[in-house]
Amino acid sequence: MTSSSASAFGCNTYSYTLSHSAEACLTHLAAKGFAEFEVMMVPGHCWPAELDVAARAALRRRIEGLGAKVVTLNMPNIDMNVAGIAPEMRSYTIGLLKDIVELAGDLNVPGVVLGCGKANPLFPAPRDRLTGYFFEALDVLAPLAKKSGTALWVENMPFAFLPKIDELMSALDRYGNPDIGIVWDAANSHFMKEDLGASLTRCVSRLKLVHLSDTDQKTYAHAAVGQGDVPFATLPAALARVGYRRRTILEITSPTPDADILASADKLAGMGYAT
Repeated sequence: MTSSSASAFGCNTYSYTLSHSAEACLTHLAAKGFAEFEVMMVPGHCWPAELDVAARAALRRRIEGLGAKVVTLNMPNIDMNVAGIAPEMRSYTIGLLKDIVELAGDLNVPGVVLGCGKANPLFPAPRDRLTGYFFEALDVLAPLAKKSGTALWVENMPFAFLPKIDELMSALDRYGNPDIGIVWDAANSHFMKEDLGASLTRCVSRLKLVHLSDTDQKTYAHAAVGQGDVPFATLPAALARVGYRRRTILEITSPTPDADILASADKLAGMGYAT
């Protein structure tokens, strides 16, 4: 099963993290027509502690041999928390992210995706306190990213303590480092009931990458296109207005990923998405 539309998109490896190593996954997806990837950081799939110097060099050679490009490494921001109340959690999370940043440098990956952190949903700490923890993480990670030849790209996430793009951008503008980018996720923005065009425009000064998947506004998902109500048909014009030129990334989770990801690529291509 292949798709002529696959080459117009990048593909996130989320759905393959429990079944494939990163190398096997990239080989598999390259055969489907994809050439650009976002690799998830999951033990057994791709995890810094499991990749020594030789393994990193071998994976980089394999990526190059496939004629592929990995544009981001992305740690699922569920288990970890850069804004956790416990200093041990913050320290542990930053340590993992440091390892991922260094891996990105070794693999020649331009971006590392991270979230701003999560609040306790029952009794959240004041936002300024959480923002301070986020900034402390950036103080450590941003210089390391620059030294490693990569960059930090922060994603809008509904479960983060800054879930909407305006508040996330306001915090980053307050922080001030222009090297820190934004990964804008359409499903996340839609779930937060934002106007997608306005949300996309708000982050254009830092925009590095766009994620596409489907969800409705009641049950959070990163589903195949057509399984939610994200207004995808409105986005090609919005992307053109903000001057976005690179591939969008299909970040779809599915028990049948080959079929669902390729079908999503075909549906989106029919709506005018292109590189």
